[in-house]
Amino acid sequence: MSETRIPSPTEIEARRTPAGGWTKAQLAQWGVPWPPSKGWRQKLVREWKEQQAYTPELSEFRKPMPVPDGMVQGDLF
Repeated sequence: MSETRIPSPTEIEARRTPAGGWTKAQLAQWGVPWPPSKGWRQKLVREWKEQQAYTPELSEFRKPMPVPDGMVQGDLF
């Protein structure tokens, strides 16, 4: 797969058509060739999980700051 964004397992399931499958266009957005080979979903899920293992949950700049003693969170604003 090239520069395509890897969908989460939840997104894969949410993109099913009313008939229960996926469109050729949707699979192409995910980098899945047409016709899709056996195991394409498992491959995407595996790649997504690997990507998540290397993605930090919050950078140092986005972590919530501790509230100083004697203050409540609402006092800051």
